[in-house]
Amino acid sequence: MAYVLVQHEVKDYDAWRVGFDSVSELRTQYGEKSAQVFTNTDNPNRITAVFEWDTIENAETYFFNTPELKSAMQKAGVLGRPTVTMLNAS
Repeated sequence: MAYVLVQHEVKDYDAWRVGFDSVSELRTQYGEKSAQVFTNTDNPNRITAVFEWDTIENAETYFFNTPELKSAMQKAGVLGRPTVTMLNAS
């Protein structure tokens, strides 16, 4: 199984969450199996998300080559470029 760790800051968590939830079907279409979202205890607008994905290849396609994701992130108020780390379970 493949995992993806994403970290970024947002303008407003509540607004971001609406945007995140709005692309849940899109993530599923690209192979997402589950997602967990965490906020930093010192800054609730600092997000860490951990995704389980069916394959690394599908995750890479989604996170690096999906125009709908880029648009959704802009609308949701993501600040700067997210840090995206691809992980394999061992």
